[in-house]
Amino acid sequence: MNAIEHLRPAHWRRATANLLAKAIGEFAHERLLTPARRGEGWELSAADERYRFRAARLALDHWAVEPGSLRREDADGGGLPLDAAAFFIAFADELGLSEEVLPVYLEEVASTLDRGAYQLATPQPTAEELVDADFQRIEAAMTGGHPCFVAGSGRLGFTADDHRAFAPESGAAVRLLWLAAPRRYAMFTAAPGLDHRWLVETQLDDASRERFAAALAERGLGFDDVHLIPVHPWQWRNKIATTFAAEVAEGRLIPLGEGGDDHQAQQSIRTFFNRTRPGADYVKTALSVLNMGFMRGLSTEYMEVTPAISEFTADLVGGDPVLRKSRVTVLRERAAVGYRHPAYSAAAPKGSPYRKMLAALWRESPVPDLDEGERAATMASLLHVDAAGRPFASALIGRSGLAPEAWLERYLEAYLVPLAHCLYRYGLVFMPHGENVILALRDGAVERVYLKDIGEEIGLIEPLAVPVPPEAERVCGQVPDDVAALSILTDVVDSFLRFLAAILHTDGVLDQDDFWRTAAAVLRRYQDEHPELSAAFERYDLFAERFRRSCLNRLQLRDNRQMVDLENQEESLIYQGELDNPLAR
Repeated sequence: MNAIEHLRPAHWRRATANLLAKAIGEFAHERLLTPARRGEGWELSAADERYRFRAARLALDHWAVEPGSLRREDADGGGLPLDAAAFFIAFADELGLSEEVLPVYLEEVASTLDRGAYQLATPQPTAEELVDADFQRIEAAMTGGHPCFVAGSGRLGFTADDHRAFAPESGAAVRLLWLAAPRRYAMFTAAPGLDHRWLVETQLDDASRERFAAALAERGLGFDDVHLIPVHPWQWRNKIATTFAAEVAEGRLIPLGEGGDDHQAQQSIRTFFNRTRPGADYVKTALSVLNMGFMRGLSTEYMEVTPAISEFTADLVGGDPVLRKSRVTVLRERAAVGYRHPAYSAAAPKGSPYRKMLAALWRESPVPDLDEGERAATMASLLHVDAAGRPFASALIGRSGLAPEAWLERYLEAYLVPLAHCLYRYGLVFMPHGENVILALRDGAVERVYLKDIGEEIGLIEPLAVPVPPEAERVCGQVPDDVAALSILTDVVDSFLRFLAAILHTDGVLDQDDFWRTAAAVLRRYQDEHPELSAAFERYDLFAERFRRSCLNRLQLRDNRQMVDLENQEESLIYQGELDNPLAR
């Protein structure tokens, strides 16, 4: 029963209010729903019910809806309890929810609410306590998930016990399982100078290395005969042990047992931080769980060139004098491994989840690189608000002793300027949302940033601007100039800074006009310092009066099993009208 003890009325009702406030705000932002002004508040009407609430309308058509103000009424004005499923059913037509998608989406919403109730029922650190917390305590304390997606914690496939064991918010210790595969059945690739022996010597603890060597010796094998594959415990129980049973029976996969290191799931669910040895690499594992529009597997074919792409990107960033000055760091994805299942490789089409069940990669940890006095935190933490309504960002500003504008300027110099420079100088774009960036903090102020998730997320829209090695050519692709600018205007300004500006504004720490004025000044100063890139500044205009409104929830509402075609992501996106650019003012 421990797995469901958080399911109490008070926690569920508050989680429901929080989720519906987010839903109304983001659906209004994406022009799926159109609230009407009613006195001092707003109203949404369905066929036989309506929702009344208070909200602040801010820049970028952002709706900051107050969860505590939300009221549901019947057609006669009688009060009704808030019910998330009822809300989505009532507005299914407006949201474009088909009969096929709706029930799956409702399950994702229920799981997202379950996460919210769990965190409300579990004592959480305050924003002020998090300022002094270690890296992984901050990671586990995050409550909001992706700021844009409403059904952001679906995790379909997890049981209630699995949530306690493997969800990021549980902060639980996880020991990975390890398999060995004779090399002719598996793929292993690594950065120059690294090989499978490096993995064995640095990514396994001593006791595990000895146990695994003994298990292999019983079969007449050694580490030089096999590739080692770390496996998420859920993946082993629910997929590999049954779906790959023939491979185990025939000795093409050899179970070695648990590793000795304790790991902790990160916000991305399938990536693990090594708590026992924080300097060891992250391990990203395949996980056949449906979450936020995708089955979270890993493709052996896709992983094969990931270290090469990571090396190319890290070398490019590390060799640029402007980026060296900002001390932005790319966390290299140093090695990848995957199993080539003979049946599924032959029978399943490219991109199928059946080809993404058994693979992993290793990514550098930022911990060994931190300077004395620096502490790491996921950038998602800047959007975190504690149970008492206190934003973590406000607490950081208070600790820093800096004026809010000065704190923001230092953060944007570390985060926004390097991203803009990569676009202007190289046509290099990232997916730099909160979970893909790690902050190095000193006394509450942002010193510098680490960029991660490179192999799957970067793009080079000007491949002629810099020589690209053949093994990294997957990242190359040309898009229209206005779409290229959206790598900043959508992925940074609308999908992250919009929320940070709203949080600081509603908390009374920094007025939104001052926020955007500071952001524009930081970019203008950068441009003034680099007149040699003036043609790129005009081509990728970050100060355009308006830009296209990209709608992430519309993608999930259209198809919550595969939101976009990973082979052609740009063609899959949905735009709805335009947004006024606050940088232009």
